[in-house]
Amino acid sequence: MISALCPTLSVQHGLSHKLSHDLSHANTMALACMADTVVTLTNETQLDNFMTGYLADNDECKPLFVLSGGSNVLLPIKLHATVLCPQMRGIHIIAQTQDYVDIEVMAGENWHDLVLHTVAQGWYGLENLALIPGLTGAAPVQNIGAYGVQLEDYVQHVRAYHLPSKTWQQLSAADCQFGYRDSLFKRAPNTWLISCVGFRLHTDATRILASYGDVRTVAQNYATQQGRTQLTPADVMQAIIDIRQQKLPDPQQLPNCGSFFQNPIISQAQFSALQANYPDIVGYPMPDSMVKVAAGWLIEQAGLKGGGIAPIFTHNQQALVLTNHSPYLATQEDVANAQSHIAACVHDKFAINLAREPVWVNADATIGQSKYGV
Repeated sequence: MISALCPTLSVQHGLSHKLSHDLSHANTMALACMADTVVTLTNETQLDNFMTGYLADNDECKPLFVLSGGSNVLLPIKLHATVLCPQMRGIHIIAQTQDYVDIEVMAGENWHDLVLHTVAQGWYGLENLALIPGLTGAAPVQNIGAYGVQLEDYVQHVRAYHLPSKTWQQLSAADCQFGYRDSLFKRAPNTWLISCVGFRLHTDATRILASYGDVRTVAQNYATQQGRTQLTPADVMQAIIDIRQQKLPDPQQLPNCGSFFQNPIISQAQFSALQANYPDIVGYPMPDSMVKVAAGWLIEQAGLKGGGIAPIFTHNQQALVLTNHSPYLATQEDVANAQSHIAACVHDKFAINLAREPVWVNADATIGQSKYGV
């Protein structure tokens, strides 16, 4: 939050600038939300001009809140902030060799469309991240990941505007301090506005990762249909698209914000003890004798697949996803009630704490724990 900066409310420098704007359709969970002000940015110069126009007026000052595609946030019913929406577009080749290609992708590019584009161009690495909703600029914040691949595996740099100092900075992958569903940007909310992300992708079509779940089996079916025995990144991508479409609801049809709970990481000793009682428990080895446990499996085994507290329920095909059955009417409080119930049931059964993955936004644009205690 930038509490010392205040907006001028005139439309200038080609900005799309709206007062008292409805954000109910701008978050994939379809929670009811009205924001004081929304500013849409289509190039970096607009942000420079907008920040220059801020005045130090404590009586009218509102915090800033950066909103990308709205696919990983839980918005309040009233958001007393100036919302900045980065919508810059473009994909640019920076360098290319026989082995790799370096590209820069602007923040407003749809993430799934980017994955489709890179695979079609013969640039590989992002195929396991297909069909993740949202825009490219938000991907580093969460360090998105799926099927054994994390965004950080391919990030070279991130260009972002540091709001407190009003300066543009180019951060290396190390500077981003990536962790499991974590980053510098997530730990310092509303401090950075990402304008583009640099990736290094490889061109070796034999390098694939298809070891998670049913990916290899489904991908092999696609390869066989093409008369091939060797899997390609395109096969893996199509397999993941197919699997996700079967298990995960389309936010346009049933509002959701993707995986709602992080997969908890527990000690090997705790996992072994659970495994003695639950031989089918799903876990993946991690460094330092830790194990990542499938949160969806825990929720399902707690008897909550398709359950929750109205109007928020887990999806009947994937218990890890919470869905909103009252679009544009449900609120954060509804989500908090369902989350608390599910987390309590899992803890009672397995003594494992579930952590929320989406970002909780308070009415004053601060991020973190909610007033509902979750």
